[in-house]
Amino acid sequence: MTTKTPAYAALKQSAPLQPHTIERRDLGADDVQINITHCGVCHSDLHMVENDWGMSAYPLVPGHEVIGHVAAVGANVTAFKVGDRAAVGCMVDSCRKCKPCHDGLEQFCPTFTMTYGSPTKDAGGVTYGGYSKQIVVNKDFVLSVPENLDMAGAAPLLCAGITTYSPLKHWKVGKGMRVGIIGLGGLGHMGVKFAAAMGAETVMITTSPEKGEDAKKLGAHDVLISKDADAMAKNAESFDFLLNTIPVKHEIDPYMALLKYDCTMCMVGALEPMPGFHGSSLIFRRKSVAGSLIGGIRETQEMLDFCGQHNITSDIELIKMGDINTAYQRMVKSDVKYRFVIDMASLEAA
Repeated sequence: MTTKTPAYAALKQSAPLQPHTIERRDLGADDVQINITHCGVCHSDLHMVENDWGMSAYPLVPGHEVIGHVAAVGANVTAFKVGDRAAVGCMVDSCRKCKPCHDGLEQFCPTFTMTYGSPTKDAGGVTYGGYSKQIVVNKDFVLSVPENLDMAGAAPLLCAGITTYSPLKHWKVGKGMRVGIIGLGGLGHMGVKFAAAMGAETVMITTSPEKGEDAKKLGAHDVLISKDADAMAKNAESFDFLLNTIPVKHEIDPYMALLKYDCTMCMVGALEPMPGFHGSSLIFRRKSVAGSLIGGIRETQEMLDFCGQHNITSDIELIKMGDINTAYQRMVKSDVKYRFVIDMASLEAA
C-alpha cells in the first residue's frame, strides 16, 4: 500500500522542476511519517537535477534539509509522538552492519540510503526528497528539533549545519584556538557561527571586504582578505585550523601558508579535481589537508541540540515552491544570503 503525495520534481535531466505526484510507502512499525513544513535548498539539489555526478534517476524529487511535524508513528516508535518537531537530513537508512555504522558514522557506510535518488523497494524504485508535502522515514534516521529554533531557519542545519559542525568538532575547535573559515556562503556562514560559539577566535578569510563585514555580523572576530598579499604574509603560520568552504576548484597553497605546524585545513566545499599544490607546503611543517562529509545521526542530533543551546539557525531567504527554478538560477550566481528555504505550505498553490 502507498500514499500519494504532492511534490515538485525534475522529470528528466536538466528539466525545470514542476508539480508532480509521488507515492510514499505506508507507515511501517519502525517508521515516522512527517508533514513537511520547510525544506532547505542545497547546491547538491541542482547538481542532482543536472546529473552532474552521473547518479541521478528521474523523476527526481530533491531536498535533504527536511523539517516538519510528526503526523503518525509506527507501533515500535517511542522517541516521537504526533505533533513533535522532526527533521530528516541527507540519509534515511544505512546497512547497520559495517564498522562506520557501528561507530555512529553512517555517512561513511558504503551503502547508505540517500534521502533522495537512492534505490529503494518503495514505490517508484528510488527515494524521493523533501520538495514534497510528506515523507516516511525509519525512526533511527529521524531527528528532534529544539523548540526554541525557528523552523525555517533550522532546515539548512540538516546539511549546511552538520557539514561544518562535524569537522569543527572532529578537530576539537574551541577556546584558545585561532580558526579561519574560508569562503562566506551557505557553508561558510554556518562555520563562522559554530566556530565562534565553540569559543575559538574566528577569522573570516574571503576575497570580498563586503562579505567580511557580513561575517562580523555573524560572529567573526576578524577578517582576512585573501587577495591582500601583505595581510596574508602577516598572518602566515598563525592559524590552528582552517575550514575551507569554497565550492569550486582553487589554489590551496596560499591558505596552507596560514597554518601553524602540525595543523590541518579541512575541505568541505569543492567536490571536483583541485589544481596541484606544492609538496613543501605540507612537508616542511607537517601540515595536513583533509576532507569531511556530513555527520552521523548521533552527531547530527548533537549539532541540533548545540544550536538549541546557542540559538543558532541559518540566515535564510524563504521562498514559495513555485519559485524554485528562479532560486536555482540565483544560487548559481551566489545571489542569496545565505540559504534558500521553501515554505512547503505553498506547494499546493504552486
